[in-house]
Amino acid sequence: MRIVFIGDVFGRSGREAIQKYLPEIQERLSPDVIIVNGENAANGKGINDKQAEKFIDLGADVITTGNHVWDQRQIIPYIARQPRLLRPINFKADTPGSGAYTLNAKNGKRITVVNVMSRLFMQMIDDPFEAMDVFLSGHKLGKDTDAIFVDFHGEATSEKMALGHHLDGRVTAVVGTHTHIPTADTHIMEKGTAYQSDAGMTGDYDSVIGVRKDIAIHRFVKDIPGEKAMPANGNATLCGCLVVSNDTNGKALSIEPLRTGGKLQEVWPQS
Repeated sequence: MRIVFIGDVFGRSGREAIQKYLPEIQERLSPDVIIVNGENAANGKGINDKQAEKFIDLGADVITTGNHVWDQRQIIPYIARQPRLLRPINFKADTPGSGAYTLNAKNGKRITVVNVMSRLFMQMIDDPFEAMDVFLSGHKLGKDTDAIFVDFHGEATSEKMALGHHLDGRVTAVVGTHTHIPTADTHIMEKGTAYQSDAGMTGDYDSVIGVRKDIAIHRFVKDIPGEKAMPANGNATLCGCLVVSNDTNGKALSIEPLRTGGKLQEVWPQS
C-alpha cells in the first residue's frame, strides 16, 4: 500500500498548496490513500467544514487534527457526522467525533488511520500510550486491518520517538505533526514500523512556523503585546512523506520525505 501523508496545513497559503500540488502527487506517486493534517487550515487556527470538504474533494481520504481542532467552533457538529475528519483519540470518550477511521484504499486493502496527541509541553489529556494500547487490543495489524497509520501530534521529539518504539511492529507508521518543522529521521524501526518525528508544515516557510515573521519577532524582542498572530501567506512548501507497506503483514517497506514548492529544497520519494 502506498500512503501519502501531508503535514499541518497552515492558513491560506497551505490550502493553496494542497490545491496546487495534490494533483501532481497523485500523478507521480500513485497513492492508495492520502492523509492530510488540516488542524491549522483556518487562518492558522483550526479547520472549518468547508475547508474539510474541499480537502476531501481534492483527494484527501482522511483529515487529522490536533490541539487546535476546536478553534473553529462550527466544526463541532460537523466532526460528529463526518468520520473522515479525526480528533485525537485520547480526548475524553464523550468528545464529539472519533480518533480513528478505517477505509478501503484504492488497492482494495483496508487501512486504519489513528490521530493521537502527546502530553509533554501540551495540554494534559489522557495518556497517549495507554490510549493506543487499548485501541490496538482490538485492531491487529495484518489481521483486522492491512495497515495502521498513526499521526502523533505533539511538541517533544522524545515523546514522539518513545511512542514510535512502543508501537514498533504493531502499526505501519508513526509520523509526528505540530512543530511545523520537517525532521530528517525518516527510517524503519527494528520491528517494521516507519517513523518520522515531524512531517513538517504545509505553509509559507518565510515565516516563524507559519506566523508572519514581523509579528513573531516582535513577541521575542519586546515586552509589550503586539499584533495578533497572523499566517504568512507567501508561496508555500508542501511537506509530508510517502510510506509503502507490505500488504501481507502491514509492516513498512519504506518511508521517504516529500517536499515541493516554496522555499524548502524539493524532495520527491523514489519508491
